[in-house]
Amino acid sequence: MPLATAQAPQSQQVDKPIQVQATEVIVPVTVTDDKGRFVSNMTKSDFHIFDEGKEQTIDYFSHELQAQPVVIGFLIDMSNAMKIHWTKYQEAASELMLNLLPGDKRYAGYLITYGNEAELAVNTSSDSEKMVEKLRKYKPAGGAALYDAIYAACTNRALVKGEPYEPRRVIIIIGDGHDSASKKSLNEVLEIAQRNLVTIYAMSTVSFGFHSEGEETLTRLTEETGGKVEQPLNDVYKDVAGFLSKPSDEGNYALTVGTGGYTAELSKAIFKSVANLSGEITTQYILRYHPDIPVGPKGAKIFRKIKVTTSLQNVTIRARKGYYPFAP
Repeated sequence: MPLATAQAPQSQQVDKPIQVQATEVIVPVTVTDDKGRFVSNMTKSDFHIFDEGKEQTIDYFSHELQAQPVVIGFLIDMSNAMKIHWTKYQEAASELMLNLLPGDKRYAGYLITYGNEAELAVNTSSDSEKMVEKLRKYKPAGGAALYDAIYAACTNRALVKGEPYEPRRVIIIIGDGHDSASKKSLNEVLEIAQRNLVTIYAMSTVSFGFHSEGEETLTRLTEETGGKVEQPLNDVYKDVAGFLSKPSDEGNYALTVGTGGYTAELSKAIFKSVANLSGEITTQYILRYHPDIPVGPKGAKIFRKIKVTTSLQNVTIRARKGYYPFAP
């Protein structure tokens, strides 16, 4: 099967955008029931893909649990905003790396940290220990160049043979979505991620009761590329009944910040998010098709919209919203 992407040896540093020419489109799909549980018994005939409103023929279908080759970029926020819960998120990132990169050559990853600047801390490798060890040495400080970090993930790392089909491309952002230091814009990095068939996930570090523009940024990045946002700190009180009926001087908190109960619930919520992200990435359906792209002036349309549907009831489908058929 011909692949529509330029390749580079794993050891080679790439100094230009990873280009994907969409003669074939890859669409990772997640299906959950009304309780948020993964639906894992669907077949090819259960899915329908529409490209610009026209149904396409699914040429390839795969759902091999725990065996889907993937390249994962771990983008870690190193700004001042991470200082409060840095140890917890440091542990969570390490757990994700160890879970998703078990030492098998089918799974590779890279580490990009971003403070005032984005830095490729560890280039593409199957060695998760290297990334975990590097992360242990970091301390948060400064601003947040999130957009530059996403751009670097798409332009400045070694490639693995077969991308973006086998392995496919995933980015996990651990941060609050705020950007204060990037040279690139949100629209620029969203486009380059879509052009390179990258699925973006995020673990939001926004605390309970707080809201920021960064939340909208994470939502847009993930929803438009087919990923999702985990919000562990906003879930700390989700299962605590009656905390609003217990007024106190420090506010309506059943779990007081600084206590053992709060710390335990915080750890539980963060590692539940780790499990959710790990499960999401390793239990997706992979669909591929050759789009019917018109030639001539009509084929010059830039962004093509995708819609994935199913005849099953009471399920939610999550997939990328579209793609760019031509390289930048």
